[in-house]
Amino acid sequence: MNSEPIRVASLGLGWWSDVLADAVGRTPALDIASCYTRSEDKRKAFAEKYRCRAAGSYEEILMDESIRGIINTTPNSVHLETVAQAAAAGKHVFLDKPIANSVADGLAIDRICAAAGTVLSVGYQRRRESHFRWIRREIEAARFGRLIQAEANISRDRLGRIDTTSWRYRAAGMPGGVMLQIGIHYTDVLEMLLGPVRRVSAVAAQLVLPGDNPDIANLILEHDNGAVSNLTASYASASEFYMLNVYGKEASAFYDLFGGLRHLRRGDAEATAIPCGKTDTLVEELEEFAACVRGTATPEVSARRATESLAVIRAGVRSAAEGRPVEVAEIMDSAND
Repeated sequence: MNSEPIRVASLGLGWWSDVLADAVGRTPALDIASCYTRSEDKRKAFAEKYRCRAAGSYEEILMDESIRGIINTTPNSVHLETVAQAAAAGKHVFLDKPIANSVADGLAIDRICAAAGTVLSVGYQRRRESHFRWIRREIEAARFGRLIQAEANISRDRLGRIDTTSWRYRAAGMPGGVMLQIGIHYTDVLEMLLGPVRRVSAVAAQLVLPGDNPDIANLILEHDNGAVSNLTASYASASEFYMLNVYGKEASAFYDLFGGLRHLRRGDAEATAIPCGKTDTLVEELEEFAACVRGTATPEVSARRATESLAVIRAGVRSAAEGRPVEVAEIMDSAND
């Protein structure tokens, strides 16, 4: 078995590119050989920090036959363009979520990579957290019984910490604001646990942060199996907080950032604490990408799955704008028109 690391290049050198590059440094599966962004200063700084070559252009990276993959953290609006260029050059892509800003772009990315025979793996690291994996195993073992409902919260304090010129905090670059930027992590987890979402009802508001995008949102998700879940996402809270509770007919699970995971079965007088070790979710998804490039694995979150995940959020954005429940199929169908 070939034990040489997969040589990759980092494209789009914002703060998240450093987070992923740090994770690459924690695994022998990958090696960052080159990097590119339009800013020469950022290229040089990244290259020096991670001991790689600063390329003069993206085309230079794509022409390098020793580079097999691209770690893409470019703005959502250019995902289609940059992935299409990579696929045309035979390069595999690890793309940070969301797959794009529009479902139409997500579907196009899926088609392009399938036609080129290149891997497209989308980074959704929160689904890999050990407490959610434990809940999923219990559900798959049928110990929850029929799934009834769930409630989730993903909150961060961004007051005084945002750059309103950044694409991440502007409606044009991140439509739906907090829904698309962080809410999508937990809609993904909810779908992993309770199954696909059929319909979304949402409200959103801008209460604290400057700019032109919602900083709080609430989504009611109706799943195909009849279960109903509720998600609150916020950039306007006083502190960071994460919570997700899942209720089944025979058992329930309760997770929060400070209290950890607890489990309650029908008839139990009190919940039982479930010890869950901390997992390096970023390393796990990057190692999976390396295995996919080698042909020994398939992406847990493929282009198609990531596009379906995006459609849930886009249904929420439309629901909040139009004041009505929106079918996820409506979003998918309109993208296919």
